[in-house]
Amino acid sequence: MANISRLPSPLIQVYEWQFDGACTEADPELFFSPESERGPRRLARERGAKTLCSRCPVIEQCLEHALKVKEPYGVWGGLTPGERANRSASTVAS
Repeated sequence: MANISRLPSPLIQVYEWQFDGACTEADPELFFSPESERGPRRLARERGAKTLCSRCPVIEQCLEHALKVKEPYGVWGGLTPGERANRSASTVAS
């Protein structure tokens, strides 16, 4: 379960970047996998999400948000939960 105490306060200025996301018109299922999804199907879905993220004007803000709040699910800022965890771990190790 996500720890919501890490979330910024609910001010429109804090979350306004989300209105500019390339994902605003996309199906959320592209970014969040069903619990039973594995293998090639999951990789294909994640690849589709990352493709959309790659042309997003707010990809940096999205990734920064996901790393800051330790978002445990979904593709955020072009990275999967595992990729974000690896990035956080390598940042701590540096």
